[in-house]
Amino acid sequence: YSFVSLLISSSPSHILSNSKSSTTNSTLSLSLSLSPPFQSHHQFAGVSDGGAGSSDLRVASPNIASFRSSVINHHRPQFLGQEPASREFNARVESGAVESFEEETRSSACGVLTWILVQAMHRVGSAGNTTGSSRPRKEKKLTYVLNSTDDTKHTGGVNCLAVLKSSVSSQHDYLFTGSRDGTLKRWQLTEDTATCSATFESHVDWVNDAVIVGRSTLVSCSSDTTLKTWNCLSDGTSPRTLRQHSDYVLCLASAGKNSNLVASGGLGGEVFIWDVEAAAAPVSKLNDAVADDCSNGVNGATSSLSVTSRRTISSSNGIAVHPSQPQGYAPIAAKGHKGSVYALAMNDNGNLLVSGGIKKVVRVWDVRTGSKTMKLRGHTENVRALLLDPTGRFCLSGSSDSMIRLWDLGQQRCIHSYAVHTDSVWALASSPTFSHVYSGGKDQSLYLTDLSSRESILLCTEEDPIVRLALDDENIWVAFSDSSVHRWPAEARTPRKIFQNGGSFLAGNLSFSRARASLEGTTPLPVCKEPTFSIPGTPAIVQHEILNNRRHVLTKDTAGCVKLWEITRGIVIQDYGKVSFDEKKEELFEMVSIPAWFTADIRLGSLSIQLETPQCFFAEMYAADLEIDANAEDDKVNLARETLKGLLCHWSAKRKQRPGSQSLANGDVKDVSSRIASHSKAEFDGSSGNDAGVYPPFEFSTASPPSIITEGSHGGPWRKKITDLSGTEDEKDFPWWVLDCVLNNRLPPRENNKCSFYLHPCEGSAVQIHTQGKLSAPRVLRIQKVVNYVLEKLVLDKPLEGAAVDGTSVPGVGVSLQNSLVGGDASLRPIMRPWLRLKPNIEILCNNQVLAHDMSLATVRAYIWKKPEDLVLNYRVVQGR
Repeated sequence: YSFVSLLISSSPSHILSNSKSSTTNSTLSLSLSLSPPFQSHHQFAGVSDGGAGSSDLRVASPNIASFRSSVINHHRPQFLGQEPASREFNARVESGAVESFEEETRSSACGVLTWILVQAMHRVGSAGNTTGSSRPRKEKKLTYVLNSTDDTKHTGGVNCLAVLKSSVSSQHDYLFTGSRDGTLKRWQLTEDTATCSATFESHVDWVNDAVIVGRSTLVSCSSDTTLKTWNCLSDGTSPRTLRQHSDYVLCLASAGKNSNLVASGGLGGEVFIWDVEAAAAPVSKLNDAVADDCSNGVNGATSSLSVTSRRTISSSNGIAVHPSQPQGYAPIAAKGHKGSVYALAMNDNGNLLVSGGIKKVVRVWDVRTGSKTMKLRGHTENVRALLLDPTGRFCLSGSSDSMIRLWDLGQQRCIHSYAVHTDSVWALASSPTFSHVYSGGKDQSLYLTDLSSRESILLCTEEDPIVRLALDDENIWVAFSDSSVHRWPAEARTPRKIFQNGGSFLAGNLSFSRARASLEGTTPLPVCKEPTFSIPGTPAIVQHEILNNRRHVLTKDTAGCVKLWEITRGIVIQDYGKVSFDEKKEELFEMVSIPAWFTADIRLGSLSIQLETPQCFFAEMYAADLEIDANAEDDKVNLARETLKGLLCHWSAKRKQRPGSQSLANGDVKDVSSRIASHSKAEFDGSSGNDAGVYPPFEFSTASPPSIITEGSHGGPWRKKITDLSGTEDEKDFPWWVLDCVLNNRLPPRENNKCSFYLHPCEGSAVQIHTQGKLSAPRVLRIQKVVNYVLEKLVLDKPLEGAAVDGTSVPGVGVSLQNSLVGGDASLRPIMRPWLRLKPNIEILCNNQVLAHDMSLATVRAYIWKKPEDLVLNYRVVQGR
């Protein structure tokens, strides 16, 4: 265990008391002494390392709410020692590795530090600190998601299910699924088929829940902190966005078809109640008021929503501070949740709401006033699932303590406990009469339990934990952490039929009852062996490796298949099947050094490529190496610039086709340039040619086009396929640096891309050339160019013994050697003479190792020289050739 010492220095009224001080300059100073095992886990923004040995972290953050958010949302994996993105906190919760962030942080020494730090953030944040950070704002990035060839399938675990029943017998029923890939899909159901009829793509992170509100409105919530409303029967475009949560939104609850109310809750400890119909009504004055400040209202990528019909139930710790709303409506707050909200349920009349989370209690709220009416205690772990009967009299709760409890809200007590599962209960669904309950969870089992007789039976078992259930007439849909969905027979209208075949058991009332039964060998056998129907998904990517050439990424999915992606085209160029990932990675290793110009992420189950300025523009390659025949051999291609052009070629084409856009076809984009120029505080490198075409190595597939995730100056993050861009998007939708690159062919200032080196003859060599000074050339320069340079100097400078080197011009060469070859490639290009008959064979060495002619200076420095000093190259003439 590491010894952790924590010293918090701040005004006692801000940290030690619960008073809501209005002080605006409160700061937090932390001195954290971490022993070596944890020194690598605290590299986050705003924290600087002290000396060696134990690391001294000092934080002075006037904008404490922003700092807390960065600690919780972006650095949980680093604090907790988690490495790949696929094992981030949310994935660990849903897969059952941990039940909550709070549980995991309290379970380790480093976690204790994180928990104390977060709680300190809560206190100081509630002190009313509104001072802005003095650090420069980070530029917005652009991410593109490489989609699978079959876009009708999910590529991540399915988190939610919703069934829309048709009111006309001749029409189809629909199943809506929301996935960790960030999309929702609508499935048209028949007796034995399910056809994907629409994909709803707008969320930029996991879709965690979805409900049907009214008769044709689908509401979804996501880890991107937003809710979105969709027309169920639309093509999945133009959703409305509701923004108010401060953290992941995990759960929703609706009041049925006869109401427009929906409630939302999440990790921020907040519960909001929305009137979807009122929120969708346009209010012109409100739209004007919130156009420039999304945080004060409800805003969407394509429309602005009224916030006059939102009621809020906020945390008592003051994490969320909501300003008064316009139009005479003031949100009603109740001090209730002190931590994350994992489950919500609402009765059919929409006047009663129940919520559950990490505090092991079920809270009951009056929807009309937003006030808490009661608190139900009994569970010993997190409450993960809730159900209310249509009248609002009875409530069912499932918990991480493996228990299901039936509550009588009139008596405000638990009237029955059901020990059915051997592990956490994550999903509940009841029969229409609320007489039976279907339950699933971490133990991968689906049970049916008679609430009155306590008789229970095992319906089926899955290969993964069950996360959501949805009844559909006589069947039940089951979603689990895989990307597929199964349908099982349920006899929902007459569930007693299932018990007639035997195999049932009496549910105990103690949490260890089922665990003890399993140890005694009395585990029940499932009624059903195979699902009656399955909606298959695409295996999610769980492992990836960026190869040294910085254009290929090796991936492995849940099925064990290893594939090689070319990220500049967005396609799989090789499917190796089920082979060893590590062995294939070693096999594909290339001794080449190219700057890291992108990062890769697999959180969505697909390969996501992230570009950030200016570092994405650091990588260049020769056109010949990319097999671009139209360019000269020595022309260099900026990888990020050409990738952006390939991604936005459809957008550019549609933009030029717009009325009055003839000037755009000629490259005149002064209207955009003038607006985005104000974003830049530095001059641009306009050396890149104004080439409107897209090179073949950067042409993205239109059969499975990638999706862009980015953010402009207004409206928040958005996601859309590159072929669905309308051409009307501008700097309000895209980062300014992306538009300046694509429209104006301008790149931001980049780091020095030169490589300094010395060129000396090998020891004992009788052949020398007159270049004793330091040379410099582009890092991508190949050794062949150095060979040509040596050949040129050997032939032309042989009679020029005694010529000056430093600061002089060598006759016959036309190159000024002022301790560097400023001309780069041009200075190293050989000038062949007609009288040059035979060329001696030149070898270039580094550290006594002969270098291949196709190696670059950067590769030599990274893999052969391996020193921080300037590179030293030696040359020699090979005799007898």
